[in-house]
Amino acid sequence: MQPERLATVIAAAQTQGLLGADGPSAVFYDLEAFRHMIGRIRAVFPASALHTIAVKANPLAGLLREALRAGMGAECASRPELEHALRLGFPADTIVFDSSVKTLDDLRFAVERGIYVNVDNLQELDRLATLVRTMGRPVRAGIRVNPQTGAGAYEGTSTATAMSKFGVPLQEERARLLAAYKEYPWLVGLHVHTGSQVCPLDLVVRGVVELAGLARGIERHAGRTLEVMDIGGGLPVDLASDAPDVRLDDYAARLFKEVPDLGRYRLVTEFGRAVSAKAGWAASRVEYTKQSGGRHIAVIHLGADLLVRTAYVPEVWAHRVTVHEADGAPRRGPAVCQDIAGPLCFSGDLVARARDLPLAEPGDLVVIHDVGAYTFSMWSRYNSRQTPPVYAYETAGGGVTFRVIKPAETVDDVLRFWGP
Repeated sequence: MQPERLATVIAAAQTQGLLGADGPSAVFYDLEAFRHMIGRIRAVFPASALHTIAVKANPLAGLLREALRAGMGAECASRPELEHALRLGFPADTIVFDSSVKTLDDLRFAVERGIYVNVDNLQELDRLATLVRTMGRPVRAGIRVNPQTGAGAYEGTSTATAMSKFGVPLQEERARLLAAYKEYPWLVGLHVHTGSQVCPLDLVVRGVVELAGLARGIERHAGRTLEVMDIGGGLPVDLASDAPDVRLDDYAARLFKEVPDLGRYRLVTEFGRAVSAKAGWAASRVEYTKQSGGRHIAVIHLGADLLVRTAYVPEVWAHRVTVHEADGAPRRGPAVCQDIAGPLCFSGDLVARARDLPLAEPGDLVVIHDVGAYTFSMWSRYNSRQTPPVYAYETAGGGVTFRVIKPAETVDDVLRFWGP
């Protein structure tokens, strides 16, 4: 976001009482940026594609409703995510169930509602086959395949390694996969997901290429044509700059170049980070500043509670931060090496480490950029910190209009989580 626009939004939030003495931090979502990314995704794929938003990336109801209004489906990785999507109004035939540990009851729930299931392993396939026989209901499902094409720069979010916990390993189980599709006509699709954020584009495309090759083999062996090709998500965003778009055009062009017949399937995508990461940012008041060992340290109200991955793998998940005066204006002055520290009781709770920034002062605001995905959904309960309020905003008409999409937690809300 341009600094001038950000300053305008912060000033409006201050004026409307969304940030202040009683609200030391908040998370904000730019609805225009969110809608823009959905439009970009829809533009580079065939009109017949089903684009689902990965609920795990951002389960906030207000954002999911925006995605639903924009014509997206929902990719769900748990039973509560399934229930969440259904209650928000996502049609069952636009929901994909991807959990890697589905119980029998989870599978029954999905089958009864006509939800598409991506089977994670061959034992689950046997369980689903038994359920289909006993229930006598139609089902549409695919199998998640691990193409075993390797890891990206960070193995923790790479899901196509030789020993990945996800999916059926293609190299070891090709024969059983062919047999399964010949035996079960309700297996109508295939699914692949190579990884997230630090997987290069070539690796992501290679996973789809392997999947398409398997599809052709299945079709020859089973004597029928598959219908669905679920190519997952996983495209990275640039956390180091304000670049607004992921490489969607390049990705789509490479896919259709490497797999020219991809368009004969109904494509399903499961983007999460690519949709919402750049739309979200957080602001937190600098409560205190100090020096230790010659290092300047600014202490704010958000840290590893919101940015778990940043705390534990900072070299991969280094979010940009900017320092602003209380009215939203960028803090001026020479760059000084400093840490931006969070509120939690462990030494690794640092939002930014040894970062050259204008020297923060108590009462300033630190803005953490690109927090719209895999942040709030991973909120840590350590130290029983309350989640901040979440606001969505639009800037049409010259002003800034906010709406609450999740109120700040109260102390009672937090204590209720821990039980009576």
